[in-house]
Amino acid sequence: MVTPFRGALAAAAAVTAAAAMSGTALAAHPEPGLVRGDIAVHDPTMIRAADGAYYTYSTHNGLEARSSPNRTDFARAGAALPDGAAWARAYSGDARELWAPDVSYQGGRYLMYYSASSFGSNTSAIGLAVSDTGRPGTWRDRGRVITSSARDDFNAIDPQLSVDAEGRWWLAFGSWWTGIKLIRIDPATGNRHSDRTVRPLAARTRTDLGIEAPHIVRNGGYYYLFTSWDLCCRGASSTYRIMVGRSRSITGPYTDRNGRALTAGGGTEVLAAHGSRVAGPGGQSVLRDGDRDLLVYHYYERADGGRHKLGINYLGFDAAGWPYVW
Repeated sequence: MVTPFRGALAAAAAVTAAAAMSGTALAAHPEPGLVRGDIAVHDPTMIRAADGAYYTYSTHNGLEARSSPNRTDFARAGAALPDGAAWARAYSGDARELWAPDVSYQGGRYLMYYSASSFGSNTSAIGLAVSDTGRPGTWRDRGRVITSSARDDFNAIDPQLSVDAEGRWWLAFGSWWTGIKLIRIDPATGNRHSDRTVRPLAARTRTDLGIEAPHIVRNGGYYYLFTSWDLCCRGASSTYRIMVGRSRSITGPYTDRNGRALTAGGGTEVLAAHGSRVAGPGGQSVLRDGDRDLLVYHYYERADGGRHKLGINYLGFDAAGWPYVW
């Protein structure tokens, strides 16, 4: 059965994939795939749970949840933490004001890392919740994993858990300040490893240039680090765009397509504003769904007053091993 999402992309897929595989430059970024219903999400992360349903978790209101039976039609499904996390009040002023979740299935359970902070501050924290099913209403909060304050040169928000080829767990995180960082995680607890090293992964050339929302994917012998550059949260005036670099090691060094180090401001564009509709795509995550990778993100709909909405596209890799969306 062809879902509406797949049907909406099918006409352009062959041309886009062929151009990417041949190294031909694509004239424009593709439109988001067809999604509908309650799709007003920000910083989305998506899973396909054992019950077959897709669950998307996003920023605000105890980590809002939407569910879909087919990855096209979405409905509100409560929240991961309806009452929030009491400890988060010290960082955001509101137990339910939680940001940028990341959900993955590891060791027979679902893990959700998430953030508590306020705009313009690096007095921030990353927390952890766990669930046996990944469904809304089943999450149990485990408290803080890492924090930052004005004494630190990093910002402990926007977490994402990755497992490397040797089975080691890592948490990428960071927003503005001195960029994207990486720490080790203890697989037995989901908390910080005894190795307390904070490793730099990516940064902009000036601290007034935005870089945040890291997401690491392993493919074909490389680790790919996706980030969001520039400004979110300004409706149709948002300048967010999705960038990438890659490395043979999860700890780096990451370089872009031109060989420039991501720690020196490097980055290759994957998706940016385009057409008459899409402004500021970012806050991205990647979901492996069957035999395909999906780029899941939010964007701002110019034709709808700059409202934030869920975007989904397929993610491929060209002949040189660089990712593209279609």
